[in-house]
Amino acid sequence: MDVLHVTLRIAVVFCFITPVSSTCVTGCSCRDDKLGRSLLCMGTSLRQTPEDIPHDFAKIRIENCHLTELPQGSFSNVSALEFLWLNFNEITLMNIKSLEGLANLTELRLQGNKLTTVPWTAFQDTPKLKILDLKHNRLDVLPKQALRYLPALTYLDLSFNQLSVISKDVFHNWPLYETAQKAWGKEGLVSNVVLALHDNPWLCDCRLKGFVEFIKSVSPPIILMNSYLMCSGPASKAGKFFHEIPVKSCMKPEASSPETNITLPLGANAILSCLVKARPSPTIHWMYSLKIIRGFTVTETQVDEETVTSQLVIPSLHLAERGLYTCVANNFIGNSSVSIMVDISSSPSSFPLPPPVPMLSSDDNTFIEIRIAKQTVYGITLEWHAELDNPAETWFTIHFGKYDTPKKEMIYIGPGINSYSVGNLLPVTKYEVCVSLKNHPPREGQCIVFVTGNDTSEMEQRKRLIHIIVIVCAMVLSVPAGMYACTIEIRFSCVERCVDLWKKRRQENRENQPGMERQGTFDSLQATSEEVLCRDLEEKPKRKREKGGSAAYMY
Repeated sequence: MDVLHVTLRIAVVFCFITPVSSTCVTGCSCRDDKLGRSLLCMGTSLRQTPEDIPHDFAKIRIENCHLTELPQGSFSNVSALEFLWLNFNEITLMNIKSLEGLANLTELRLQGNKLTTVPWTAFQDTPKLKILDLKHNRLDVLPKQALRYLPALTYLDLSFNQLSVISKDVFHNWPLYETAQKAWGKEGLVSNVVLALHDNPWLCDCRLKGFVEFIKSVSPPIILMNSYLMCSGPASKAGKFFHEIPVKSCMKPEASSPETNITLPLGANAILSCLVKARPSPTIHWMYSLKIIRGFTVTETQVDEETVTSQLVIPSLHLAERGLYTCVANNFIGNSSVSIMVDISSSPSSFPLPPPVPMLSSDDNTFIEIRIAKQTVYGITLEWHAELDNPAETWFTIHFGKYDTPKKEMIYIGPGINSYSVGNLLPVTKYEVCVSLKNHPPREGQCIVFVTGNDTSEMEQRKRLIHIIVIVCAMVLSVPAGMYACTIEIRFSCVERCVDLWKKRRQENRENQPGMERQGTFDSLQATSEEVLCRDLEEKPKRKREKGGSAAYMY
């Protein structure tokens, strides 16, 4: 009996002092092998890293699950962890502290996830890491300091990603590479280091020069898993291997022009040319009076790998288009520009002047429908529509200025554009804006006249001006700044009288209904037989709107 009693007591004590090694994560399996205790979660429904993983695991494999991120301290309780495999999940985000507490980790595999970036400073917590597998992700950038915190790394796989440009400094800043250079040729001092960089869309222009030279010079102890790296661009080098191409140094743009002073007669077409040499290819834009030109046609032609020609086409020169045009080219190295002075000759030349408007073309009968699409406190946006036979080659002229100014500012809009914004309008000013085809003068129905209101800061008063006032002959639209718009045919004394009448009626409504705030709407402003607006216009016969007439839609 005493022997049985002692045996039971020993068994109980053993249960208490033996660590619980049978615990496993639900849905996963656990096993012991020569590497230690392993946790395997294969093809489960896990959507986040398991919590309360026993601390005695040396290897964890969570593969073909639905993990989407690695949060801070994902495995910090498993301090003995040496092998972490998280392949073929859906991980898109990796916290900068996701590897916290894994000082013994030697192998991390993240193959087949959706990572677009990696917080490389996270590897400060894994000083013993030797194997890092990141193939089949979506990485498109490898920072210069990426490998700085991986001093023990002997295997790095970045194949099948989206890397296009890498600086050679990435490897020059790698502590192990620095060690390898010092011990170069001394066998046994440095372990072999395997790099896998193939199957990325390498852009073999000047930005990749240092990396291409590094790849060409690689020799043991650094070994490329696949030394035949292939270019994906530019087009002239696509499909070629690194060792087959010469890569030149980068060069800031150099802009030039065959002519820097051009004089043409009024109405002639002007073509301004700009020749730019640069590596890599630059972005080019034209400027006029310090404003980027967007209305005219600009074409670019690739002359060779490092030379581009840009042409600006100005149709039918007008006096307002005289001045200095600047071609500006930029790439990441720097920028360059060249200016071209355009003048208009006063004497006749071989270029014929435009014929009278009736003789220009059948476009003379084209109807242009215009409207104010948007109003702001200090401006408007004008939109127009025209049925054209050849819209890809038809340009427009906007005539804009104060109503009583005989000579309006002219803005020329290239084909395919049907809107224009006017800003910095003065308060209490009457303006006129017209849209015409090519260099035609504006015709009836192609203009809109509007008046800007008082420059008041009373927001309540501005809100009350947002109404549509129906006048017998047109629609008048008010906006937050008190801007009114109508067609060219309307007498402005009528508009002023209508606005005064509307304000008077608003005041009467307040007096008749004290304490009540009535919001004016379209329905509340109906013009009945007893509420006639602009009586002096009633005497004029009403005309139906015809194509090409004076009415314009106001919104």
